[in-house]
Amino acid sequence: MRRYPVVPTLILAVLAAASLGPAPVMAQGQQTPQILPLKPPPPPPIKPYTPVAAKPPVPYDDAAFVAFRKQLADVAAKKDRAALAKLVVAQGFFWFQDKDLADPKKPGVDNLAKAIDLAAKDGSGWAVLGGYGSEPTAAELPDRKGVFCAPADPAIDPKAFQALGEATQTDPSEWGYALNDGVEVHAAAQPNSPVVEKLGLNLVHVLPDSAPSDPNQPAFLHVATPSGKSGFVAMDAIAPLGGDQMCYTKDSSGWKITGIFGGASQ
Repeated sequence: MRRYPVVPTLILAVLAAASLGPAPVMAQGQQTPQILPLKPPPPPPIKPYTPVAAKPPVPYDDAAFVAFRKQLADVAAKKDRAALAKLVVAQGFFWFQDKDLADPKKPGVDNLAKAIDLAAKDGSGWAVLGGYGSEPTAAELPDRKGVFCAPADPAIDPKAFQALGEATQTDPSEWGYALNDGVEVHAAAQPNSPVVEKLGLNLVHVLPDSAPSDPNQPAFLHVATPSGKSGFVAMDAIAPLGGDQMCYTKDSSGWKITGIFGGASQ
């Protein structure tokens, strides 16, 4: 379910002297001085880093939860808000970003609708809901017994990850993990380009210039591998760390949506 945002390459605007004041008067025949664009500094060199194991999460195979996800996906496909309301807790819904944004006076489905922008004219809110319905992984929150959130996070040694961040001067948002062992790293952002390396089940540094190369081709991420090489990996083969999660709980009537971590911007 989690996807990387497309991070555009940094472009510096050309600063024109005329924008800072009146244009200078030029003598006849004198050439207008050329204003060159500012160039961004070159990116830091790619260096090897210590591999940190990242075991991908496994599907949560509770039969009732699997059936609930299918029901949720069907509701999303039909854009049936009345049916959706039956799949959301009536009260106690949470919506955490920096704080809990849920309105305790409103029904859970109203808070959910706002959290995922269900009213978006392009149908993106329903698409988000359908994506969660197709997400097979989930894990119980350590501090909320009985609350399961999806997608589940990979198993990572937190001390090793902290040391990796300090050694590479990066933050968690710059890292992802391979969903399968042996993910191919290509020399170019094309599926038929040469394979320069294969990833293990480790964290991988996602570089900031990652962007789709061709709308008619699969999207790729530009990555730096632990060995110090760089290349391109299919976007759907790498999952980001963190990101939005939908949370569920089970009562006497079955599974219900009980909260969101992340959601639409406020």
